[in-house]
Formats: sequence, C-alpha cells, structure tokens
Amino acid sequence: MNQVKVLVADDSAMMRRNLIKILESDPEINVVGYARDGEDAVVKARELKPDVVTMDINMPKMDGLSALQIILSEKICPVLVVSSISQKGTLITLEALELGAFDCIGKPDGSVSAHLLKISDELIKKVKQAGIYGMRTFMKHQREKVNAKGPLPLSRPIIPTAKPGKFKAVCIGISTGGPVTIMDVLPIIPPDINAAIFIVQHMPPNFTAPFAQRLARECPIKVLEGESMAPVKPGHCYVAKGGTHLTLFERPGGEVIIRTPNYPETLFVPSAGVMFESILEVYGKDTIGVLMTGIGDDGADAMVKIRKAGGRTIGESEETAVVYGMPREAFERGGVDVQLPSTKIAKAIINAVEEPTDKWKNVY
Repeated sequence: MNQVKVLVADDSAMMRRNLIKILESDPEINVVGYARDGEDAVVKARELKPDVVTMDINMPKMDGLSALQIILSEKICPVLVVSSISQKGTLITLEALELGAFDCIGKPDGSVSAHLLKISDELIKKVKQAGIYGMRTFMKHQREKVNAKGPLPLSRPIIPTAKPGKFKAVCIGISTGGPVTIMDVLPIIPPDINAAIFIVQHMPPNFTAPFAQRLARECPIKVLEGESMAPVKPGHCYVAKGGTHLTLFERPGGEVIIRTPNYPETLFVPSAGVMFESILEVYGKDTIGVLMTGIGDDGADAMVKIRKAGGRTIGESEETAVVYGMPREAFERGGVDVQLPSTKIAKAIINAVEEPTDKWKNVY
C-alpha cells in the first residue's frame, strides 16, 4: 500500500516529537503534520487530508472528543485516540469508541511519557490498520470481493455430547470497532433467551468493567463482567475480564461455572479462541460461535471446531466490519455457516438458539 499519511494531535511538544519519531521509523508511514489542540487538529485535518489522525483527549481550546466528532462527521479520516485517559479505563474511553474512534491506545506513564516505546509496535500496527480502513470506508475504494462459492467444505463432522442443563451457549469474539458494533447485536437479544452469552472484546484490564456496565444499561439481557466461580445462567451475558481468559468448568452435578485463568499465553488476553474452545468442550453441539470485526485471526480456528462439532457459526460480513480480519479468517478456513452484516446478527443468534433445523440461517 502507499504510505499512510498521519496527523499527530497532542498538546505536549515532547509527546508530539516522540510520537512522530516512532511513526516515521516505519517507511510505510508519513507524518504530514501536527496539531497542538483540538481546534488546531480540525483545521489541519481539513487542510492536509491525512489518512489517519492520532488524537489526545485532554487538550486546550477544544478537547479531543469534540475534535474527533467533527473530523468523523465531515468524513475526513479515521481517528486513533492516543491518550493517558485511555490507560485509566474511564468511561471517557468508551465514549470515544462510541463516537466512532477507530481504536484507543493508552500512554504508558501519563501524558508526557518517557516510555512511549512500550506502545510503539501497537501504535504503528493500528495506524496502518486505520489507514487501510479509511481508504476503504472514507475514500470509498472498491472492497475486495468475498468468495461467492461460500465457506470451504468440512470433512468428518464430529458430534460431541449435548449441553449440560437445558440451555445453549453463545460465544462472541470481537475486537477493533467492537464497542460500537456490538450495539447492533446485544440490545436486540431478549432477556428470556434460552442461552447464556459470553463476549470477548479485546480490551486492557481496566476497560472491561465499565464496558460491561455500559452494556448492562443499554441491553434488556443481564450483562456483567465474568467473575471467577460465578455460575452460568441463561439470560445472562458474561464479558471476559481484560488481562485474563474466560473459560468454563462443569461440576460433577452439572452446574457450569466460570474460571478466569491467565494461561495459556496468547497474543490477546482475553482470547476469543481460548473462550470458544472451552465453551465447546462443555456445551458441544449446543455452542453458537459468532466472530465479528477485528484485526488478526483470534477465534478463527475455534469457529472451525465449533462447526465441525455440529454447532452453529456466524461471521460478520465485510460490508459492516470495521476491520474484516477475524471474520474473514474464520470464513476462509471453513468455520462460518453464514455471513451477515452486524444489524442481522442478533436475529441469527435468536434463530440459532430456537430453531432446530437449518431454517435458522434465513435472516431477512
């Protein structure tokens, strides 16, 4: 791809220099300018037409959230929030994501950090991903066509034992763009659904509690952060804690409880793949896997296993995915029964829980 043009917005001169140095260390990134505050960021974004803006939150004249809203409303380019506020896991981080920020990265040691190199790899990677997303979405480039022949065939289906109890398990993996996209799904799920729902949203440890609280306010289903030893109940949604995995354990009497180990070591913790496979071990063919927007392939192999086991699998289609990475990998490996835009996934989940035949795929 061509160089990603970046505008750096931060009120600290030292931070601007550090960010620019990190970004320009990659030959595929070109910093085209910098802004000292939110107002300056809006003016420079209009003038320079960057592919991505990195945005601080706490800035004079106009704060980063206000500048973010203007830049996105004018469809200039994606905005990546780089702020010490993000690291604290306050609700303002989720507000930035809800307003449409591509992603948030926390500065390691406060607003003027001498240890910014700790996030250099993550920063470069997410700037490039935001650039790709912007070129597709904001610049309206042609999307790559999805293979019209459908998912790859599966061989030798394996049908493990059915679920414990009388309800199913829905596991959702989601990453970049997730806090906004999940609102197309979870608020539509009825509170009396005959399933427990589990969500891995790639987030640092201090983000997931306010994220679960926000979902609880907006959704009719009961939403809570998954606590170790908590019993699994239908009509409940469990959000995996940042920094630990979410796995299940079935007690001899049939009760299923949550465990929160920090192993195995994976790129993302929590990991969608680890959670999906653990749920599959307990619920077998009564597992419903859902993989949505996100970078990489976390959960893709587990989706294949769920489908081979006789479970049902749903992938978000490219038309709505902020980053068509995780669902693409699952689809191309043969792990997706049906691909749908985010706005139709809730209906597919409800159908998959209630419909005993293949009619569950008919979502209109």
